[in-house]
Amino acid sequence: MKDEYDFSNAERGKFFRRDAQLIPPVHLDPEVLSYLAARAEARGTSLDDLVNELLKKDIERIKAAG
Repeated sequence: MKDEYDFSNAERGKFFRRDAQLIPPVHLDPEVLSYLAARAEARGTSLDDLVNELLKKDIERIKAAG
């Protein structure tokens, strides 16, 4: 790293987008990941699609119970 950096020509907020949606990474336990990856492969779908489907079902159950 340099001792100093020149920010005299920098533009504050150049890449800021108020409506940008951040998608945080989700880290699964290794045994959960292994199980779900195998289920997704057996169903011929992606891991992302399977996890989203399962979470949507859980959300509906939570809404129905609450």
